[in-house]
Amino acid sequence: MIGIDEIIGNFDLLEEWEDRYRYLIELGRTLEPLSPEGHSEINKVRGCASQVWLETTHSRDVAGEPTLSFRGDSDAHIVRGLVALVLALYSGRPAREIVATDAAPLFEKIGLAQHLTPQRANGLRAMVERIRTEARAALGEV
Repeated sequence: MIGIDEIIGNFDLLEEWEDRYRYLIELGRTLEPLSPEGHSEINKVRGCASQVWLETTHSRDVAGEPTLSFRGDSDAHIVRGLVALVLALYSGRPAREIVATDAAPLFEKIGLAQHLTPQRANGLRAMVERIRTEARAALGEV
């Protein structure tokens, strides 16, 4: 999986939004496929116009703190790229870090805030909120 810093750098290199959309689609193609079981109702993200699934794996780091890893998928190419972007930002990180990380500045920096349809922007927020809710639950804060 491509790291978030590399993704940001690649977005900076692409000046046209058509190229950035193509890059998002390419990012989506890098996602590891979800199993048929991963495409379950329980993994479905509510609030997305397209179908989006997020599968969560919990583990503990050496200090015993919860760490969450995510896999995801969507039935729409650009949204699948947005899933890849969100996973690059959050997956494999400690739950406390996930809760403390606000994705909005990143989306603003790479221009997503201004270039997504309202439905896609709502879906992106729903993905982020789902991930942060899972992190809060892992910390016992829900």
